[in-house]
Amino acid sequence: MQNPPFKVIDLALESARSKSYDNHSIANVNDHEIRISTITEAYHWHRHPDSDESFLALEGGLFIDFDDRTIELLPGQMITVHRGVRHRTRPIGKRSVNLTFERADAQSEMLIAPGE
Repeated sequence: MQNPPFKVIDLALESARSKSYDNHSIANVNDHEIRISTITEAYHWHRHPDSDESFLALEGGLFIDFDDRTIELLPGQMITVHRGVRHRTRPIGKRSVNLTFERADAQSEMLIAPGE
């Protein structure tokens, strides 16, 4: 049996596509999608009712805000936000690049900020 074609993904090239917010798919693994996100400002509050979401910081670092705390994710660190948990992400500094992993058909529910 011959090996299927392989696609090499250059993360530096993928993250250089945009100087402002960008979030796009770079690969699918089984029923999950891997996305690369370039973040230059806070993303809105949301949750995923049907999928966990994992974040792997690559560049700049990432704050992940929850109702009761903020986690600081530095390059090389990873965290999983469980399904249904309200959160938002924002860059540490001017720019953050991270990978996210979630079910390919995951739903996102936009939410108001805690306390509003």
